[in-house]
Amino acid sequence: MNPYVVLGTAILAEVIGTTALKLSQGFSRPLPSLGVILGYGVAFYCLSLALEDLPVGVVYGTWAAIGIVAIAAIGVVAFDESVDVAGIVGLGLIVVGVYCLNVVSGMSAH
Repeated sequence: MNPYVVLGTAILAEVIGTTALKLSQGFSRPLPSLGVILGYGVAFYCLSLALEDLPVGVVYGTWAAIGIVAIAAIGVVAFDESVDVAGIVGLGLIVVGVYCLNVVSGMSAH
């Protein structure tokens, strides 16, 4: 399977797990708490598979960066969290960093 598809699955699972973590209210709600465990379990399993074909810096950098941007967007949309201009610039820089890491840099498996 394409390692970037597996990495994308890991990112999606981590975003689901982190969203469930917010909803679990300190693990006091059973269903979201189960979502945390399943989400992170799938995320780390898929990360281990992606690491079979891709460098660790690319895998972890991409996973963390896209997760940060996605969770920040979910926070704004679903949890009414605010974002200011500096936050938007910072998130934009993260996106640029992932692009450089995966497309421009020689680190990734092109």
